[in-house]
Order: sequence, then C-alpha cells, then structure tokens
Amino acid sequence: MERPPRRRLTAMCCPSLDTLKTWLPILSWLPRYKLKWLQMDLLAGATVGLTAVPQVLAYAEVAGLPLEYGLYSAFMGGFIYTLLGTSKDVTLGPTAIMSLLCFSVVGGQPHRAVLLSLLCGIIQALMALLRLGFLLDFISSPVIKGFTCAAAITIGFGQIKNILGLKDLPPQFFLEVYYTFKKIPEARIGDVILGLICLSLLVMLMLMKKTLDSEAVHSNSTFSRKLVWVVATMRNALVVIAASLVAFSWEAFGHDVFTITGKTVQGLPPFRPPPTWDNTTNGTIVPFGEIVEGFGDGLAVIPLMGLLESIAIAKAFASQNDYRIDVNQELLAIGVTNIMGSFVSGYPVTGSFGRTAVNSQTGVCTPAGGIVTSVIILLSLAFLMPAFYYIPKASLAAVIICAVAPMVDYTSVTKMWRIHKVDILPFVVTFLMSFWQVQYGIIGGVAVSGALLLYSTARPKITVSDYGSLVMQFSSGLSFPATAYLSHMVHSNALRASPPRSLVLDCCHISTIDYSVISEFRDMIRQFKRHNVVLIFSNLQPSVLEILLKADLEDMKYTEDVEEALQQLESGNVLDD
Repeated sequence: MERPPRRRLTAMCCPSLDTLKTWLPILSWLPRYKLKWLQMDLLAGATVGLTAVPQVLAYAEVAGLPLEYGLYSAFMGGFIYTLLGTSKDVTLGPTAIMSLLCFSVVGGQPHRAVLLSLLCGIIQALMALLRLGFLLDFISSPVIKGFTCAAAITIGFGQIKNILGLKDLPPQFFLEVYYTFKKIPEARIGDVILGLICLSLLVMLMLMKKTLDSEAVHSNSTFSRKLVWVVATMRNALVVIAASLVAFSWEAFGHDVFTITGKTVQGLPPFRPPPTWDNTTNGTIVPFGEIVEGFGDGLAVIPLMGLLESIAIAKAFASQNDYRIDVNQELLAIGVTNIMGSFVSGYPVTGSFGRTAVNSQTGVCTPAGGIVTSVIILLSLAFLMPAFYYIPKASLAAVIICAVAPMVDYTSVTKMWRIHKVDILPFVVTFLMSFWQVQYGIIGGVAVSGALLLYSTARPKITVSDYGSLVMQFSSGLSFPATAYLSHMVHSNALRASPPRSLVLDCCHISTIDYSVISEFRDMIRQFKRHNVVLIFSNLQPSVLEILLKADLEDMKYTEDVEEALQQLESGNVLDD
C-alpha cells in the first residue's frame, strides 16, 4: 500500500497558512515589518495613549463607574486587536456611546458592568464565528444618526452638573434637566470658571488642529507646525494636567475651590474571572440568572451597537487609506477584547472614532501602535493613579462635552428630507425615544425601519400604461408579501374594467420570485381565461422564466419584449407557449 505524499499528509493534519492568516491577521504583516513602521507606530501609539488616558477617565464617569474602570477597560484592546484586527487604524476602548449604554443597563454597578462585558463579548464572538455580520445591515443610517444625536445631547447635558459643581442629581434625562436648572443658584463659582476655561481651551485647540493637515507630523513640515499639531492633538491630556495643577495648588493652600475626583485605586487590576453574582446594599446575594434578567434588551442592543460603531469606523478609515477589512474578523476581535477585558475588570468597549482619527493622522502603519497605547495606560495605572486624585471633575466634563459635540449632526436631517423624506420617521422615533431609554430608542428605530422596509416589499411600485392594451411594469422584485397588492392592481385595472381588458406584465426588473407569487400567477391566468381576455408575461429574466416553466403554469403566455406582446394582442394572434 502506497504512502500518501508528505505534502498532502501535512495539509490534512495542519491548517493552511492562508487559514491561519485569516484567523490571525498579524501573520500577514509581521513578517514584512520594517524599522520605519516601528518609528511611526511608536509615535502614533504614544500620541493616542496620551489622548486616551484623560478620555477614558471621563468616560468612566459617564458609565457611572469609578474612574479606574475606564483605564481597566482601555488597555486590553490594544493587545488583542494587534493579533486579530484587520484595520491598521482602529483603536478599541471605552467610548461615550458605549459608556452611556452601559450606565443605562447596569446603573453604575461595577460587578455587573464587568459581567456585561463578558456576555457582550461572547455574543459578539459567536456572531463572528457564525458569520452573522449581515445582521448589522438592518440598522439603518437614520436610526444610527438619531441615536448618536440623542446620545450626544444626553451625555453632554449630563456633564453640565460637573461644570456647575452640582451633586445628587437624578440620572433620568428629563429629571436631570429640570433639577440642573433648579439648582443653578447652588453652582460653585470655582468649578464654573475652571470648566468654562477648559472648554474654551479645548475648542480653541480643536479649531487649530482643523486648520492643520496630517502632514504637520511629517519630515517636510516646519518644526512650529509639528509642535502646534502635537499640542492640539494632545489637548485633552494637556488641559486635564493643567487643571489638575491648578486644583492641587488651591488644595495645598487649604482652599476647597473645585470638585475633584478624589481617591482612586492604584495598581493593575487582578486577572480573574468576572463575578457571576452580586450583592445588594443590604447584603443580599443576587444570582447570575437574576442579573442577566436585569440586563434585559441591553444584552441585544449593546453588542450590536458596539459592533456597528467599530465596523463603521473601520470601513471609513479603510476607504480613506485604501485597504480592505474583514467584517467578521473585526467582530471576532471586538468580541475577544470584551471577553478578555472582563477578566481585568473592564466594561464593554468598541472602536473609538476620535482616537482612531488621531492614530491615522499620526501615520500609524500597523495595528502594533495599539500595544504602545496599552503600555502607556498600564503605566498610568501602575504609577499615576495618586496624581488623578486632583483631577477636577469640571475638566473631565469639558473633555466629554468637546468629544460628543461633533456627534450632533443636524445637517443629516436636512439631507434626509431632501433625499428621502420617509427616513425622517425612524430618525425622529429613535431620537425622541432615546431620551426615555437609549436602548428603547434603538429598538423603536429599528422597528420603524423594519416596518418601512416590509411596507416597500409588500407595496412595490407598479406603473400602469395604456397602449390600447394595458402594460403593467414592476419597479422591483416580487415576493410573497406583495401578492395581495399585485392581485388588487390587476383586478382593479384589468379584470374589473368594463369590458375586461388584456394585460401585459413587464417583468424586466423581477429577478427572483417565490412559491406564493407563482400561485398568484396561476390564479391570475385562470381569472383572465374566465373573462375571455389574455395575460402575457414579457421581458422575463432567464432565472425567472426557468422557475415559471418548472412550475408548469397552464395556459401561460410569454414574449421576449413588450412590443411583441402588444403586436400579438393587436393582431389577435396570441400564441399558447
């Protein structure tokens, strides 16, 4: 008996290199790694790291969690995405939207936020393995726009209390608005002044950055342009550091002028499985099943929104920088990041548009830049936590407000109105319901979008023309929801006319049909024969004609084009096909 060739045996026992590269994209670029790439990745990673630290501290505040949880959640993504990600630009970590969603589901309870990260990661990884990325296509752009606008307003206004130095406000949006205005007389002057100064500096630096293009970091740029670009890019870190020094100076002289962050936990988080139970304030143990039940629809909304946000960012920068991404591999990278992040006390994360933009503009060459960012965050956890004690909450609020302000895209509403007015409906439903509960806004918007999609399927546009004989043309395909409408149009225009009229169905735009449509066609042919008039199918695509012939429709007549059908009807020479 002959032994199989060695190459064939190897292929049977081991996965191919192409398969490994599909699951571990790092194998595609690591063998080609260059020293120049290392320099650019170090620069980009460091820049993003200095941008990320103050941002993630602020986003932990949005999530209602202790500030260190922002850092706990921010470093795992850099390591995992380097192994599994397919975009050189994307950076994973806490974002404003995910923080808001997390707060709406867990209400600022750390143990539950960590468990939520694990469950979201499992759902996302399973979607990747089952190739379910197409489900994201059912969340329409108006729903996304409505949600992001409402989320930006909710998050931004939620930080006004920190700018004013107010405490003990209810978390519900409308109550928060009411009590914020009611308590304005209680505002602390120090927080207001510092917050407004921080906001002004951040806006000024942001506008300066917009006037400079990304070439400011390249060798052909002047030193002053490079310096201005770097300062403007790291504006969050610089403003928070400056505000912290001001707060420290006043505290050192015994003046309690600002509301500061206070004590944070120093050191790296322990690596351990996320808790599957929790304690209430009175010491009652809450079991796993009850916690999951409390998450409710958040277990569907948060994984989907996390994936949607990150995929949209990855696609945008892939198009901008001329490379392609693998959507299902991106799902896997996000899912594994959330799973592993839960082992270091992280809450759910996704791609960050702002930090990804900084990464791209700084000239990152590979996902390895994320490792540098993660190392900076780990160093902050290990050595800088005592310094975070003096960070004024007003400065973090200013960072958040400036981060979410560009998300309020009012121009999209006017564009929807000009292009397709019906799209305003899911936008408005999502926008308004998101102020009640953010996850309800998304669910409501998706439901309205789905209803509009189903309506367009059940009521396809049908044009009726009269050339002596009636010609009915469909602007799109036919499927079972449209059979009742098709029957109504045919009967009202042809069979109920006095006298009944022959009809030509122009099927040039119909590429697929199903059993229900064929059954309707069979009934229509029978009805036309009973009224002594003719139904002719024309412009049938080969795939549709093949299905109709297989269905063996009795007395079916068809022609290659409409003109031929009209000529046959005019001459009275209608052939049985």
